[in-house]
Parts: sequence; structure tokens; C-alpha cells
Amino acid sequence: MRLTRWFIAPALFLSASFTMVSADDTPRRAPRATASFGMISTMETDAARAQAEAWLKSAGKTDDASLKAFNDIWQSNRPVLDKVADTFSLGNADAAKLLAEAHNPAMAAPTDVPAVFKDAKLPVFYRANLALAYAKALSNRKVYEEGLDALKPFKVENVVDPSAFYFTQAVAEHALMMKKDAVKSIGHLLEDVADTPERYRVVSALMHLDMLLWQEKDLGWVARKMDNIQRRLDLSRGGPKTQKMQKDVVKTLDALIKKLEQQGGGSGSGSGSGSGQSKPGNTPGMGSQPLQDSVLGGRSGSGQVDPKKFKELTEVWGKLPEKERAQAIVGLTRGLDPRYREAIEAYFKKLSSVSDNK
Repeated sequence: MRLTRWFIAPALFLSASFTMVSADDTPRRAPRATASFGMISTMETDAARAQAEAWLKSAGKTDDASLKAFNDIWQSNRPVLDKVADTFSLGNADAAKLLAEAHNPAMAAPTDVPAVFKDAKLPVFYRANLALAYAKALSNRKVYEEGLDALKPFKVENVVDPSAFYFTQAVAEHALMMKKDAVKSIGHLLEDVADTPERYRVVSALMHLDMLLWQEKDLGWVARKMDNIQRRLDLSRGGPKTQKMQKDVVKTLDALIKKLEQQGGGSGSGSGSGSGQSKPGNTPGMGSQPLQDSVLGGRSGSGQVDPKKFKELTEVWGKLPEKERAQAIVGLTRGLDPRYREAIEAYFKKLSSVSDNK
């Protein structure tokens, strides 16, 4: 596996300072990787400036005011990619509008990729770096799908900042649960780019370690899927794709519940009254104990769901008043990881809508 050497000892790169200890116990900074055969790095500032200036002049911006603004951009301490993007905004009103909208959280998220990125008549330097700046802006707003699509027409060699290219891809792929693609992007970032910023290395390492724990169709999968659903709803994307994701979550939860039922081996809740009717203070199917003792008295703070009590609650859910439903969920999910608790709560909300509509 290409990432093996990066993850044998995670502490080596999860440290924010990346320090090493010498023979005399004096901390010293770990040497940065230097460019070698097959490695790529951020374009030198002078080279990027020359290309940006050539583009600006080709766009007809040769007046003194434009050239002064250009010089001001390139005398700043901002990253090279930002300087290139600012040059595009200076020289092209459409580029300025595109980037401004991508950065603006009040603007509706785009639903397709701007045609400019696919226009082969335009210089690849312009299209590729504009697309990268655009994708980074969308990523900051969690608009991952269109950000990835914007980068698809280009290769890392087309952009001035390879680390930003791979990192933007990796963040989006991780968020969208595209594990194979995310691992590949992180591999390129950590092994192929000579000057990857430390913040990118740390975050990428954490994403990779997180993905090592992923399992298909478990509660963690459900929680991640629900994070994506909520993200899409926040972006006003509640259409067919989001609805399908919601159905997948419910279907997976159903399968998980069946598995819990098999592990629980029946309700084991007592014989009940024998008449099929509940007595005052009792809950149908729960035996002779009141709800609070039977369901709310689960494994407090254990971080686990009691399969038996989960099964009991699903059986009587439609007959419980709203207040007792809320209390039951609190007891059942006490001590769980917040993401798992949200997944369980979402399932019972689904049960609520089904039960209340009968």
C-alpha cells in the first residue's frame, strides 16, 4: 500500500510542529522533503507571475491602472494560487463574478459546472487555475460535488499549486464517502508533492486514519450518510438524490435492527396480562413494568444500544404518546457517540411519521 510509510507511526506527522529530538535532547525541526525525480511542487512565484501577466495582457488589460493593480496583487504575501485567481478577477469580469459567487454563502449552490472550464479555446493555465480556485471556494461551503466536477477536466500539472489540487479533491471525496478516491488523492498529496503544507499533511493523515475505521453499512456508515443528507438539505438540495439517500439510510437501519433482534433473542419482557390489553402504567408488549423501568433504565452511559430494549421500543412505538417517545429515545441512546445517537433518533422519527399516518 502506497501510504504505509506515512501511517506506521501517525504521531510523526500528527504533531503540529513536526519536531525531532537530537542526541543532546534539543528539539529541532524535521527536514522538509526536497524535490526529487517524479515529484512536483508549487510553481515558483516568478514563473507564476510571468504567466499571469501574459494572460492579463492577452485579455487586453494593458492600461496603467490595471498594471498597477496587478503589481499590488503580486507584492502581497498571499499564496500563489490566490494571486493568480485575483489576476483573473482583475482581467475578466465573468471570472470575478464566478469566484465572488463561489465564495458567497448567501448565493445558491451551483448545480452544474461552468462552461468556461470546458472551453478548449481558452488557455489551460486560465481554465485550470480558475477551476481550482473555484473548487476551493465551494469546498469551504461544503459544495463538494460541483467542486470535484470542476477539477475533472484537468491534471495536477496544469495548476500552480499541486497540494491545493489534491487536498481539495481529498476533502470532497472523504466527505462524500468516496473512500478509494480519497485514499488515492491523499497518497498523491503526501508522496508526490514536495512542498505540501503541514496543515494539509495533518488533516489528510486524520482523514486517512478515519477511513481505516470505516465499515460498510454499519452505524458509522449511517451517521456519515446522514451528515451528507443534512449537508444537502442545508444547500436546498432535497430532490430525488437526497430522497434516495434517505431511503438507503432507513433500509440500512432496518437491516441493523434485524441484526440486533437476532442478537437479542426476543423481548424477554415478561408474560404480560394475557389479554393483549395494557394495564394502567404499563406499555403493551413490555411486561408488567412501566415504561421508565423497562426502556429508560437501559445501560446508562455504556455507549451501546441494548438490543432487547431496542426491539421492545420498536414494537410499541406507535402506541406511545409523544412525551414518552422522547423519554424513551433519551434513555436508549444515553452514552452513545453523537453521530450514532442521531442515526437512532432519525430511525424513530421515521417510525413516528409512519405510525402517526396510519
